[in-house]
Amino acid sequence: MLLTKLMPVSWKQLVKRLKDFGFEGPFSGGSHPYMIKGELVLTIPNPHRKEISIDLLSRLLKQADIKREEWLKKG
Repeated sequence: MLLTKLMPVSWKQLVKRLKDFGFEGPFSGGSHPYMIKGELVLTIPNPHRKEISIDLLSRLLKQADIKREEWLKKG
């Protein structure tokens, strides 16, 4: 079944999927970890037990220049 809606993801899933899109890391720095792809530095939430909400995931994808369709297709 092809997903058409974003779903919450765990922190580990977020990091794995961002690596699939060419990001390196996560690296520690400041108060939050970050991942890098070329010149783009993407601050990601601290690892915790809760899932990454759809709202936060949507904002992260926008900052990472990843279209929702691309994210869902690689899932």
